[in-house]
Amino acid sequence: MLALQQYSGSSDEDDTDKNKSKDIPVNTTEITINSEFSIKNKLAICAAPNVVPTGLDGEKMHIHPDSGELTYNPKYDVLFAPVVGPANPFKTQQQSVERNMLSGHIEKAHVSDFQFENQRRTFTSYGYALDPSISNDGHLKVVGSTDEGKDVESVKTVFETSKIRPLDKRKRKKNDNPGDIEGFLGPWGGFVDEQKVSRPTEEEQAELDEITSKKNKKGKPTEDKPIEEKSVLHIKDSVDYQGRSFLHAPQDVGVNLKSDTPPEKCFLPKSHIHTWTGHSKGVAAIRWFPRTAHLFLSASMDCRIKIWEVYNERRCIRTYYGHRQAVRDINFNNSGKLFLSAGYDRYIKLWDTETGQVVSRFTSRKIPYCVKFNPDKNKQHLFVAGTSDKKIICWDTRSGDIVQEYDRHLGAVNSITFVDENRRFVTTSDDKSLRVWEWDIPVDMKYIADPTMHSMPAVTPAPNGKWLACQSMDNKIVIFSAMNRFKINRKKTFTGHMVAGYACSLDYSPDMSYLVSGDADGKVYVWDWKTTKLYKKWKAHDNVCISVLWHPHEASKMISAGWDGVIKFWD
Repeated sequence: MLALQQYSGSSDEDDTDKNKSKDIPVNTTEITINSEFSIKNKLAICAAPNVVPTGLDGEKMHIHPDSGELTYNPKYDVLFAPVVGPANPFKTQQQSVERNMLSGHIEKAHVSDFQFENQRRTFTSYGYALDPSISNDGHLKVVGSTDEGKDVESVKTVFETSKIRPLDKRKRKKNDNPGDIEGFLGPWGGFVDEQKVSRPTEEEQAELDEITSKKNKKGKPTEDKPIEEKSVLHIKDSVDYQGRSFLHAPQDVGVNLKSDTPPEKCFLPKSHIHTWTGHSKGVAAIRWFPRTAHLFLSASMDCRIKIWEVYNERRCIRTYYGHRQAVRDINFNNSGKLFLSAGYDRYIKLWDTETGQVVSRFTSRKIPYCVKFNPDKNKQHLFVAGTSDKKIICWDTRSGDIVQEYDRHLGAVNSITFVDENRRFVTTSDDKSLRVWEWDIPVDMKYIADPTMHSMPAVTPAPNGKWLACQSMDNKIVIFSAMNRFKINRKKTFTGHMVAGYACSLDYSPDMSYLVSGDADGKVYVWDWKTTKLYKKWKAHDNVCISVLWHPHEASKMISAGWDGVIKFWD
């Protein structure tokens, strides 16, 4: 104050004093008391001085919420004091909860290994355990739904003695004397009054018998004998005036049925000229008689197989009865005198075409999906069948034994096609793959699978042997080369029909100018082989058109079979 008064009273000083005051810095003031001495003092100006506010305890220390270690022992009200600062009004109650992980807040707790294992074994054995979230000073709480755990006072762990159970009261037969060689029991004495042979009661036996009968009705594999096979001849003149059977090709139809050359040019069929009826259920497969194609064989879901005439009166010649369930596939041998039939009754049967007798029966206790003779003239006694247990089994018709198994597929085998002059064969399966096998070598030499491939249940080789047409389950027909590399031909893809879920077979025209296929809507589709253009389609059947075959000696005739039970002839 003295300095301020002295400074305010010196307003009339001379200019020399003012000039001196200008040289003094802003933050310093020279104070002169009397004339004997002068004190030069520097005062610092502080904008926010340290002021202790009233009403607060200066000794209280706030703890940062993220700190993990303390150097002193805080009191309870300090340790659990709220975080300093205003609360965020935009956070929900769930968001404002403190958490140290994504789903909440976890605090480490120490539990001895013995107590943890004790409660775990108690819960496994008795169905209850103590709640670990309740502290020891609180009330005990039992976790579990058993009646034993409801009474907390009687809770016993596995390491504590509990009441003797009824089975613990049973007495054992004891004879521990090792000198008694014949009567020594040891630990194998068993219990007194123990029944080692238990029989179900009358009620339990009735239930077991009912379950067994239901299993047998569901088609479980049983050792039932095959039914009695028979055949019915529907024509009176089974032989002609020269004593030749109906297997002999007619020569008065205006077509050379024994010719090895196909027609020079094929044409699209335009009209429906005949219908064969006789099956009571859908037709599953049709096959031409080898080479001449003056007859064809049909297999149906009514468990019957029929052989029909193509020319003249177009009659049903013979019906073959021999399967308990629907017939899946049929196949002639090279001469046509024998044929194989594969049914859902798990039997493959070899028939004599002319007499209708069964030559032999084969079964692997699995459903055969496809069956085919080896086309080699020296191996006509061998045939292969693709089954539902992912195997391709080769039988010898002379001995009836299995001579080879090919089991590399991962799904049921759908088709078998011989290529490369019958030295190899191609198989397709439900595992969406195509495998190429050398004959009699049970390891696939070529495996074709692609993420874009679908299952291909029907495969047909081209007449020139260079291509394989495969019916794909994505409503396409894909083409593979049947020579060395078995590479897919991406330029040839035939689309437009709908076959997803159905094994609709397909066929080539004899001159390889057209490709024909059935359809799930009962239609027949015809594409041009070179351009893959859809030339024609028409409604052929009321249900799925499962198979279409072009006549090998006719320029414009084909037959189609459907699930409506009829077979139609087109020209």
